[in-house]
Amino acid sequence: MNIRKLQLVLITFGVLIFTACKKQDIQGNVPESKKESSIALTKQTALLNYNLSNWMSFLPDTTSIAQVSIPGTHDSGARFEPVSGTAKCQELTIAEQLSAGVRFLDVRCRHINNTFAIHHDLVYQNLNYSDVLKACIDFLNANPSETIIMSVKEEYTATGNTRSFEDTFDAYVQENASKWDLGTGISKISALRGKIKLLRRFSSGKAKGIDATQWADNTTFDISNPAANLKIQDEYRVANTDAKWTRIRTLLDAAHQDTSNRLYINFGSGYKPLIFGIPDIRTVNNFINPKITAFFGGNPSGKYGVMPLDFVTSDLARGIIKSNFNPAL
Repeated sequence: MNIRKLQLVLITFGVLIFTACKKQDIQGNVPESKKESSIALTKQTALLNYNLSNWMSFLPDTTSIAQVSIPGTHDSGARFEPVSGTAKCQELTIAEQLSAGVRFLDVRCRHINNTFAIHHDLVYQNLNYSDVLKACIDFLNANPSETIIMSVKEEYTATGNTRSFEDTFDAYVQENASKWDLGTGISKISALRGKIKLLRRFSSGKAKGIDATQWADNTTFDISNPAANLKIQDEYRVANTDAKWTRIRTLLDAAHQDTSNRLYINFGSGYKPLIFGIPDIRTVNNFINPKITAFFGGNPSGKYGVMPLDFVTSDLARGIIKSNFNPAL
């Protein structure tokens, strides 16, 4: 073999080795620097392309809902009140909330004549549970990449019923059973797309949804059971708005640092007690929502848990959502 042929053989051999090494990288042994670049590119793509109706479509299927920043609403159906500032918690309808990016709904149901009417304490909200479900199912049919976490709680005094609250809830579920996830665990996005995930705040004779029945009153607390692990801040009687913000910020930091499958639910809502116990919702809201806007306006990156808010807007929701896609600082 002459020198020319030997050089060609060596060059060919080198090319084959290089190609094999690159193929091995592609098949799984990707250098860490390239993995980080891929993640950054995915986030950049999401930031450029998501909208408030489809933002969950940019979350990987393997992502747990515990590892996502999720805008929500407190007392989601409460849009009416007899006295200004005492019962109304939202301007947007359920459908408008979902279109604005909200993916956690706090639904309060009065059990009356074997149906659910939406109440805020004693105040009927000119809305029934069938209306809430229609808005949710219509949204999910139009946006099958999304999921809705729905907290369901019994509200006010039951009357005129011949069955339990759970039986009536089950009857609603059976109307669209394929649209529900009643599993007890904190699930991955892949299992929830196009579905409503139940967070249960009512007693049940069998395992059903994420069990949050051990809800503590007006405090920050843990709920742990074999299937789910929750950390919740729901300090709704607010004597001092600075103290309320401190509680919120503490849980934001805790959620951000926690890499486990614990679901954080951090209520920005609350009321200031006035004379005779009359609640003042607006004073708390007018202090807290700008704080949340400023916090997420700093473009933090990572997960901060579920944030149920009063008087949510698309801008408030967008700031929370963006934290899922912002590049790490």
